[in-house]
Amino acid sequence: MAKTEKQDSIYRRRLERHHDELRWLYMELYNNGSMFAELCDNLSRFYGERDGELKKRDRLREEYPHWYRQNDMLGMMFYIDNFAGNLSGVKAKLDYLEKSNVNYIHLMPFLETPKGRSDGGYAVSDFRKVQEKLGTMEDLEQLAAACHRKNINICMDFVMNHTSEEHEWAKKARQGDGEYMSRYFFFDNQAIPEMYEKTVPQVFPTTAPGNFTWLPDSGHYVMTSFYPYQWDLNYRNPRVFNEMMYNFLFLANKGIDIVRLDAVPYIWKELNTQCRNLKQVHTIVRMMRMICEIVCPGVLLLGEVVMEPEKVAPYFGTVEKPECHMLYNVTTMATTWHTVAVRDVSLLKKQLDIVSSLPKDYIFLNYLRCHDDIGWGLDYDTLRSEGMEERSHKQYLNNYFQGLEGASNSRGELYNADPVTGDARFCGTTASMCGLETAELTQNAEAVEKALRLDVMLHAYMFMQSGIPVLYSGDEVGQLNDYTYKKDADKADDSRYIHRGAFPWKLAEQIQDKTSVPGRIFNGLNRLEKIRKSEKVFVCQADTWTIDTFDAGLLCIARHYEGEKILGIFNFSEYDKTARIQETDGIYRDMISGDKMEAVNVELPAYGFLYLKRDAAV
Repeated sequence: MAKTEKQDSIYRRRLERHHDELRWLYMELYNNGSMFAELCDNLSRFYGERDGELKKRDRLREEYPHWYRQNDMLGMMFYIDNFAGNLSGVKAKLDYLEKSNVNYIHLMPFLETPKGRSDGGYAVSDFRKVQEKLGTMEDLEQLAAACHRKNINICMDFVMNHTSEEHEWAKKARQGDGEYMSRYFFFDNQAIPEMYEKTVPQVFPTTAPGNFTWLPDSGHYVMTSFYPYQWDLNYRNPRVFNEMMYNFLFLANKGIDIVRLDAVPYIWKELNTQCRNLKQVHTIVRMMRMICEIVCPGVLLLGEVVMEPEKVAPYFGTVEKPECHMLYNVTTMATTWHTVAVRDVSLLKKQLDIVSSLPKDYIFLNYLRCHDDIGWGLDYDTLRSEGMEERSHKQYLNNYFQGLEGASNSRGELYNADPVTGDARFCGTTASMCGLETAELTQNAEAVEKALRLDVMLHAYMFMQSGIPVLYSGDEVGQLNDYTYKKDADKADDSRYIHRGAFPWKLAEQIQDKTSVPGRIFNGLNRLEKIRKSEKVFVCQADTWTIDTFDAGLLCIARHYEGEKILGIFNFSEYDKTARIQETDGIYRDMISGDKMEAVNVELPAYGFLYLKRDAAV
């Protein structure tokens, strides 16, 4: 009884802290007291159903709220079936993840979706059921418990903006049930859809033109921002918000630590706007943050907001009223590959300076590659001032990474190429983009060496950034492009599957051989990962800035925390270079070789890098 009373008091304390603001925002949005009361009743119910071990985890994280802002987080994302067959298979591979220094795994979408119309798992037909081939909810709980015993966090995608047309709600809506039609955007004529189309950009103009789909069997148009089989949810309806929060909490109670809010800027629709980033979106995310802190404060919100950092920043909220805990550093990723292609770090340096100027409470996820394509969302105003026009530069980048221009050994494929605008996105694994695929095919030992150096250097640079580094599964062993997707009828038209291939366990077997390609990459990353986790200067609260090297191909990043200082110097060119830095505040030690040196006119080999730690201040 005493334990129950203590649990109840913990819940009441959390609810009292947030109740008034939560009610205010809910009523501002919906003006529906009975629906708010229902929401609160269900928050209590989900708290009561939450496992004791998860509640213990919550309390520890409440006491240490900055647990994810330290220097010990390293993520890895993968598709469950590609990595290990199913959820039980992932559990069996936890020792490999530990060996990879990973303590945060992002399980790519695993909820039930229709075969052939899944959008890679983002067209969810049941938020409370795992895809049959991947396992069951019980398997998910068991994996989460096993991960927690090894201090590994689990991340999953929560698809907020839409459901599959095969979802129970969509089926009832299609049959004309008004209650369920109101959960989507249904119109019996073109008038209102045409008004939306005047201001709402298209997400995929080539493969899914328009923002509405005509349903001849129901005689209505339905809003479909992404694909015709993904129906946008109507968050103007409080029933939608409540039910989606119940789905959210159901999944959190399975042991999920980090919830990625997919396509979050799109979730509120308003006529005569772009239906992106509206203030109501922030109201909803703020309410989600408070719901987390009431029911499951150990859970983090990761926002998928694909914009430049200064425009992404509002999704962090404010210190007093926070929203997302973490966001993706998308623009820096794209700018990194631009830098590889042009051998000029100036735009990247500017990008890093912008990120460094943001509050240290803003935690970004940094990555070189992910499950998706690379969209060339660069700072074209700056590039234009340097003589690079947007259309021609995008074409150059796509040609470069296909190996068609710029003395490039890179390989990959275009995605969603638009012949009218000339726009296209790019797909490929990190290793193939670095030239390893071409080098191995041609059996060119010198080219293999160059590709390996570039690959490891890029990871070293990523680890030097503030935030949490995330690997895409396979990058740690140099996985190449997988062209077998072309033989699968369900995937053949989606070139993103070129970098979503099955994990190469044959390569993973070679990681102990430090002379092999997988061994060189794995052990090179392993050394960097251990340095990052052992040096306090890599915490997110560290001061970070860039230093002029007076060479377009060289980037220098400095980090300082509690008297300790590290310099990361990176050569983005295929030529030996000298960084004309003048850091005369002490003797520095190369953290890889152990050599001591002055941080003045530092020499770097082609695609080389240095981690220099100051030994003693002058």
